[in-house]
Amino acid sequence: MKMTHFRLTWANHQQRWFAKWHVYLGIIAGFVVSIVGVTGSILVFRDEIDRALDPDLFTVQKEIQKIPLEELVPLIRERYLDLDFSYVSLTTDALTSTYYTFDNTAKQTVYFNPYTGEVCGKRITGTSFTDWMVRIHRTLLIPVVGRYVVGISSLIVLILTITGLRLWIPKKWRQLKSMLTVNFKASLKRQNYDWHNVLGFYTSPVVALLSLTGFCITFSIVVVPLLFMLNGQAPQGVAKLLNTRSQYISGVQPLTAPEVAAIGKRNLPDATLQAIRLPADSTGAYQLSYQTPYIAETGKQILLIVDQYSGKVVLNSAADFPNVGHAYMSWLTPLHYGSFGGIGTKLLAFIGGLVPLALFITGFIIWWPRYSKQGSLKKKPRRNIRSTIQSSVRQYVNQHFKKGIKYATWSLFIALAMGALYGIVSGIVIQPAFFFVIFATVLIVANFAISCLALLAGVIISIFFSQIYRPVFKYFALSLAFVIMFLPVVLLINITGITIF
Repeated sequence: MKMTHFRLTWANHQQRWFAKWHVYLGIIAGFVVSIVGVTGSILVFRDEIDRALDPDLFTVQKEIQKIPLEELVPLIRERYLDLDFSYVSLTTDALTSTYYTFDNTAKQTVYFNPYTGEVCGKRITGTSFTDWMVRIHRTLLIPVVGRYVVGISSLIVLILTITGLRLWIPKKWRQLKSMLTVNFKASLKRQNYDWHNVLGFYTSPVVALLSLTGFCITFSIVVVPLLFMLNGQAPQGVAKLLNTRSQYISGVQPLTAPEVAAIGKRNLPDATLQAIRLPADSTGAYQLSYQTPYIAETGKQILLIVDQYSGKVVLNSAADFPNVGHAYMSWLTPLHYGSFGGIGTKLLAFIGGLVPLALFITGFIIWWPRYSKQGSLKKKPRRNIRSTIQSSVRQYVNQHFKKGIKYATWSLFIALAMGALYGIVSGIVIQPAFFFVIFATVLIVANFAISCLALLAGVIISIFFSQIYRPVFKYFALSLAFVIMFLPVVLLINITGITIF
């Protein structure tokens, strides 16, 4: 009798709007997010795979003294006259790792021995195993739109994680144990259901961070300006900073890469030069990427832009970027691939990438029998969601705003907890926790802007047709509540100047 009551309660629970979103989005996007997740898991160990498959390109014998990276630029120009390149970079920080650049004419990556400056190998772009994995992971091999399909899929995974957690919450606390474990004595159908719940719950912190960072990487052209706006800076200021040009001086010889690197060394004496991008033309500037010791194993990333004539540092991201800018530069990619905390967080990211496939399979097994039986079930009459009683709108909005405040409060604490849990195996909890809140706030602010447009459209429709579409007001009320709860946290960090990243 108790079992019957549990099933009826759960069935009613799944009639809620978030349950329908969970089912429909999971079925529609499940296959895509599974592919993106599996390839992402492979790319967590991209460096290790590259070294195993092509050891001659990535590893050399350790010798006495490495050639400084900046010295490779004049060396290439002297020895390899046909090589058309625009940057030089390290593969990794290891003493046995190589340097590399890209030949723009031959469309291939060229690797150099860091001790002798000799070419130790070449690889045509897009031909290696990891290159294929990158292309599938980022674009699904679909030109142009594939990148955005992947980005939207990442957002869908985040929505599935949130709605899945909401569905996971048991009606009664005495049912909590059954939601945290797999009953191996039950039928295979029940075990599949338990596995779906257990996998989704225990991996939700990692999967949520992976999906959030994946979306932000894809749509960085929107995310970065919004980050600067949250810091009180004009969004176009980002482009202005990054597109800083050199002041052309007629008759003055441009500085060499070693001379510019010396300027960088004076500004950042404890930093390691990771890459140098050369000026593209007579008004271009040098871009130097540095890494400094930091709490994350991947270090703190700093960008210097230097005038090629005067040697003036026109941008130093360490001083010129706000807190959120450092979060983007030093934490976005390391969180996405789990590299910020060493092997522990990399393993979590690897597992997190496989979870969407497991949940898609178990979820489909749950959904299909129910879907196939729908034809024989009597459909419930749809609730009339339109109303002409305008006097109840204020009460309706107020009701959902109060609910939204409650949901947003819980969501804020859950976001902090998820970020902290992702990094806890490495002892790094504060940065991932606040990263989640700050970048989630970007999505919340963007969503609020959309809800305002939806509300405006709803008001216009109500004026012309004398009908009110209530879900629009509900959407606006919930969105407003989330902005009110999340935005002050980010503003407080910016106003107080607390250095988190």
